[in-house]
Amino acid sequence: MTSKGVAAGARFAGRTILITGSTGIAAASARRISAEGGTVFIATRTAAHGDELAASLRDGGAPADSAAVDLTESDAAARAVDACVAAFGRIDGVFNVAGGSGRKAGDGPVDQATAAGWDATLDLNARSLFLVCGAAVRVMLDQDRDEDGCRGAILNMSSILSRHPSPTFFATHAYTAAKGAINALTVTMAARYAPDGIRVNAVLPSLTRTPMAGRAAADPAIVAYAGWKQPLAGGLLEAENIAPAAAFLLSGDASRITGQLLEIDGGFGVTDGPPPDAVAEGSGR
Repeated sequence: MTSKGVAAGARFAGRTILITGSTGIAAASARRISAEGGTVFIATRTAAHGDELAASLRDGGAPADSAAVDLTESDAAARAVDACVAAFGRIDGVFNVAGGSGRKAGDGPVDQATAAGWDATLDLNARSLFLVCGAAVRVMLDQDRDEDGCRGAILNMSSILSRHPSPTFFATHAYTAAKGAINALTVTMAARYAPDGIRVNAVLPSLTRTPMAGRAAADPAIVAYAGWKQPLAGGLLEAENIAPAAAFLLSGDASRITGQLLEIDGGFGVTDGPPPDAVAEGSGR
């Protein structure tokens, strides 16, 4: 039961959650929230993915809709938030998942990365999230408080690499800097908006099997490394391993939780890496 006696299986009943992104962790979380009675609005750059995900949620009997937007554009976040409010009347939560690697744009170790790679990677991950947060908070500040005294919840997507670097396999410094910026933004937003009844938290997943992680999942050395560093998973995490924590932090069950950076890492942050020869041989633990 939640703090107000609502069955856990329906804890998102009457609540609308905006999720940015439409594959991987975003899709798994959308399905989880929808299954628990929530209304889901998908904001994604790829229209076909958003439409398909929203349709699948509606087929399951839950309200859902989507909008195709490039969230790095200045007015796109506001358009997505406005579309969500127009469709469903309010926004009770936001899960900022959209983002990605900047390798192709020029991200890498700082001695090799390009200025263009830095700009593109921060735009894709930090700038887009910042814009969505601003647009959502402006709506939430005008909403009535719910039975827990809250006006809304924001959950940001960070990365385990922002706290526990992995220089051998993941020396993408702009990406890590973007996720570090998201950590700082999360905490400072939580401090500013707690009196207004708006909660802000972040999740920091480790190596997770998503479309973005295709390079890692196809590399035997990285798979072996994950087998050592993530012993609770025995390899890469699955998107469905992140969704329950995301749903909790967006739900009324977490109504007194804000400013937290939750590592969901299968042990990555507390586990030694494998001996170099084990990784080179592609062997697991």
